[in-house]
Amino acid sequence: MGFGEAISSVLKNYATFSGRAPRSEYWYWALFFFIASIVATAIDMMLFSESGYSPLTTVLSLGLLVPNISVAVRRLHDIDRTGWWFLIAFTVIGIILLLVWACTKGTTGPNGYGQDPIRVI
Repeated sequence: MGFGEAISSVLKNYATFSGRAPRSEYWYWALFFFIASIVATAIDMMLFSESGYSPLTTVLSLGLLVPNISVAVRRLHDIDRTGWWFLIAFTVIGIILLLVWACTKGTTGPNGYGQDPIRVI
């Protein structure tokens, strides 16, 4: 899955918390969100530097909150873990564990959350 395909897949499945997301979809989305955040922050700094207000960054973060969570849940499904594990992100150790799981190769073949997304493509 390429960069553009991953972005369109996440946006198409904006609030879909079922199914699976391969590593490429998850990490390309993370790269897109990181770049978009930097651009939004830079524009906010140019336009609102004196006030300290950052409306573009706020709108971007709130607008992409649901797809960020949904792609993370689908990534957890790809390694055959329930999406409820995402809540462990509220702990420091949990963030590290989620990062390791995001780097882990998904389950080969179908699992309890659907078909292997790499084999389907």
